[in-house]
Amino acid sequence: MAQRILALAAEEVPERLQEALQSLGEGEVRGCPAGWARGEGPGGGCAPLRPGSPCSQPSGVLRRLQIYKHCIPLVESGDLHLAKVSEIIGLLMLEARQLPGHALAELATLFVDVIKGGSLSNGKSLELFSTVLTALASSKESLAYGKGELNGEEFKKQLINTLCSSKYVHLCQDIPLSGEELQFVMEKILRMFSKLDLQEIPPLVYQLLLLSAKGSKKTVLEGIISFFNQLDKRQKEEQRVPQSADLEVATVPLDQLRHVEGTVILHIVSVINLDQDLGEELIKHLKTEQQKDPGRALCPFSVALLLSVAVKHRLQEQIFDFLKTSITRSCKDLQFLQASKFLQDLFPQQYDVTAVILEVVKNSAFGWDHVTQGLVDLGFSLMESYEPKKPFGGKAADTSYGLSKMPAQQACRLGASILLETFKVHEPIRSDILEQVLNRVLTKAASPVSHFIDLLSNIVVSAPLVLQTSSSKVTETFDNLSFLPIDTVQGLLRAVQPLLKVSMSVRDSLILVLQKAIFSRQLDARKAAVAGFLLLLRNFKVLGSLSTSQCSQVIGASQVQADVHACYNSAANEAFCLEILGSLRRCLSQQADVRLMLYEGFYDVLRRNSQLASSIMETLLSQIKQYYLPQPDLLPPLKLEGCIMAQGDQIFLQEPLAHLLCCIQHCLAWYNSTVHLCQGAEDDEEEEDVGFEQNFEEMLESVTRRMIKSELEDFELDKSADFSLSSGVGVKNNIYAIQVMGICEVLIEYNFNIGNFSKNKFEDVLGLFTCYNKLSEILKEKAGKNKSTLGNKTARSFLSMGFVSTLLTALFRVLLWRYTSIPTVVEESGKKKGKSISLLCLEGLLRIFNTVQQLYAARIPQFLQALDITDGDAEETDINVTEKAAFQIRQFQRSLVNQFSRAEDDFSSKETQSLITVLSTLSKLLDPASQQFLQFLTWTVKICKENDLEDVACCKGLLSLLFSLHVLYKSPVSLLRELAQDIHACLGDIDQDIEVESQSHFAIVNTKTAAPTVCLLVLGQADKVLEEVDWLIKKLTSLGSGTSGNKSGPFLTRSPYSVGLHALNFATFLQQC
Repeated sequence: MAQRILALAAEEVPERLQEALQSLGEGEVRGCPAGWARGEGPGGGCAPLRPGSPCSQPSGVLRRLQIYKHCIPLVESGDLHLAKVSEIIGLLMLEARQLPGHALAELATLFVDVIKGGSLSNGKSLELFSTVLTALASSKESLAYGKGELNGEEFKKQLINTLCSSKYVHLCQDIPLSGEELQFVMEKILRMFSKLDLQEIPPLVYQLLLLSAKGSKKTVLEGIISFFNQLDKRQKEEQRVPQSADLEVATVPLDQLRHVEGTVILHIVSVINLDQDLGEELIKHLKTEQQKDPGRALCPFSVALLLSVAVKHRLQEQIFDFLKTSITRSCKDLQFLQASKFLQDLFPQQYDVTAVILEVVKNSAFGWDHVTQGLVDLGFSLMESYEPKKPFGGKAADTSYGLSKMPAQQACRLGASILLETFKVHEPIRSDILEQVLNRVLTKAASPVSHFIDLLSNIVVSAPLVLQTSSSKVTETFDNLSFLPIDTVQGLLRAVQPLLKVSMSVRDSLILVLQKAIFSRQLDARKAAVAGFLLLLRNFKVLGSLSTSQCSQVIGASQVQADVHACYNSAANEAFCLEILGSLRRCLSQQADVRLMLYEGFYDVLRRNSQLASSIMETLLSQIKQYYLPQPDLLPPLKLEGCIMAQGDQIFLQEPLAHLLCCIQHCLAWYNSTVHLCQGAEDDEEEEDVGFEQNFEEMLESVTRRMIKSELEDFELDKSADFSLSSGVGVKNNIYAIQVMGICEVLIEYNFNIGNFSKNKFEDVLGLFTCYNKLSEILKEKAGKNKSTLGNKTARSFLSMGFVSTLLTALFRVLLWRYTSIPTVVEESGKKKGKSISLLCLEGLLRIFNTVQQLYAARIPQFLQALDITDGDAEETDINVTEKAAFQIRQFQRSLVNQFSRAEDDFSSKETQSLITVLSTLSKLLDPASQQFLQFLTWTVKICKENDLEDVACCKGLLSLLFSLHVLYKSPVSLLRELAQDIHACLGDIDQDIEVESQSHFAIVNTKTAAPTVCLLVLGQADKVLEEVDWLIKKLTSLGSGTSGNKSGPFLTRSPYSVGLHALNFATFLQQC
């Protein structure tokens, strides 16, 4: 029958063909497609379809449907050649547009059932399904669906909704979808994520990404990032509160979540490689979200994704610029929030992007190798973009002490932390990180590299034995030591010192380089060699050397290897150290800079390697004898002319004699207090060492006695001497003066240390200080006359920190006790020309408080503990900084009250200013949430309200203190309004006809202080508050526009009220002013 139908179709007589088709039963119609498929001609033999079954007849439509229903499994069977299948599908697609709406709906429903039933074997018929859906969407016919009716487009949407399942997402790529339909499909599938098993998500994400080529890229990316961000938050919440009942969904195991996240990131990166627009959309989306809610935009997942994409260099610059901007903005926002209680109350706590990025480093340990290169690149980019700046003509500021305050410093430190943590976590990337750090130390010699050296030091300390595999890179760096600045050389050698202890090959390479450099013609090369040799002497101890806390090195027991013990031979070390000392002795005939390094380094070597004491002391004794005049009555006792050298018309310092004496007195003091006491019964060694010890003591005693007797004329340094730097004689006299002053300081410390508080030694100390002071006054006088910038520079002090600390420890307690305990009237008899004793006490205290806060912030608890002699036995863990600081503040509060209660003639403005500054400094140690802080604020307000202070400088200091405290407690707008009213009352109104009500909130605001002092302070503080309000409005506006839930509702509700209150107060304030 199928052949007969084909024959009739070939005759092109439609009537006879229709009669023949109508005479066929349903079974015969079902068999026709297979027979036709074996035929020849266009459409694979399906040509009878069009003329024999017109859509104008219901029977024709029915036959067409039957043929479609049987062609679909036929083309899916795989029994036909591909060319035949294409012909059949092509003809069916062409004829599908002729079908009425109900037939298209039935046929589309059939396709959906086939798909859901899993009957599709090769998917060839899906092209026809796409055509059917397209034709169905254009149908205006009312189609039955359930109990109602839908038009063609609505019917199509219902079918698509049915297909929106994780199993059938890949089919959507072959289905024509409008933008609205595509958005609907994406959103529905993304909502299904939370109901799926975690392992099903990566392949589904990949299909969604492929589907995003049609559109809705932003929807897909936003949904994926949001989903994993929520999972991470749940994971953290579960770790924080393991038994929390608030968790709606039980979190998955951490390792499983991280591996799934890593797979999804790989899928996204692979699709971006195919579709660059997806990468552009990712950056664009995150930038937009970052403006609205940074916490949603930059989560650990999105940051890891960005860093993985950044490996593609076309997008790296955009991504890094975005991340660096986000980091600095986050740091600035946090800084802004911390400085204002008003903002803290009204704005939700900002997330810390630095913590997010470090979390990415931590997460990358779960096999995220695709993230590591991005982390390394970002770390170096941050360190280079925000590196320490070198001021003109000076060194870069050292920020290694205390906390970094500037956003740029925080960003630089974040970069170092990223690299250090990545180095610890990822072994394959270690060699690359080390090489890049060393390259930057070498190539950036002209700019500060301290941050890279600090990073290198942390890397070496974290794993010195691991670095043995990369020791070749370190030894290559040693070859360039001669070309580096001395500060860089010293920092670099200190950084790699732990590696020298575990790698003999690295140590030997360094020694070879240093031995070559010590004979170099370049001064910097010889200085580098001296620095290196001194480092080796400090760290390779000879057997029997005393252990000190300074020479301890953090190297874990697990890092010790057998070959280290084999190489570490004390006898070999002794020979090695003595050989180095022999090389260094030759440096004592070189320039002053080289000698100075030796003198400054010998003391540290002696402390760490005490068995070298004899060799070092003999070397120093031999050197000082060249300049010491042994005749007991000869003045002066030292040959200063031998310390200088002339080259043509220029005079240079050849021997830094003061440094030599300083080195001798430190080494001798340490020897007497340590080595000599530990020798015990070793009589032979004791007798041998008594020689240089006695020589030094006799020499220093003789020099002390004769220096006291010497007059300035003996040194040719009287008032008539020429000290100008424009002549050779003036340069020589300046060198002599600096050396004499340094020698006096050295002898002052020496005699104080050995004097045991005896009267005779104190007289010697005063005599030496008299000589020092005379010369110092002459230099100041000459410098003032010459107006020389060089002459105005203060010579470096030779007093050691230990000596200064000993004096300050006693002096500080005396100052503190004296100022807070002794009545002021007692001081009247002690007043002399210049500053009073009280003022000197306060200035000393203020310098100490500032120094501790700026340089030793981590030691503040111990510092406050040391001040409180009543609680000396408390453990460090029990120290309450706020309580200790409040105790000190109360003492200075009493002193300030006493100042205000004095008569006008006895009032000391400078002393009051210093007291206020001390209080301001100590107030920074109080916790703003503590009761002590509130008490201090209340007291400050009371002082300002009750004291009619007319001193402008004191008024400025007191109001500045009040503002700094008030802003950490609440908004200062009400305070500003009252001050404005007081200013208005004091100055009157611009319109003279208006009578201003006489009122006074703060007595400190009076006719002498109101303008311009108080007025300018109030305006400055008002400007800060307006800046805060402006910042708050911008943040809340962006947060409100991007808020999808009720998370920020309370802030958005409360903030307009607070801002409105600010506006009202400012209106009043402006009216008063």
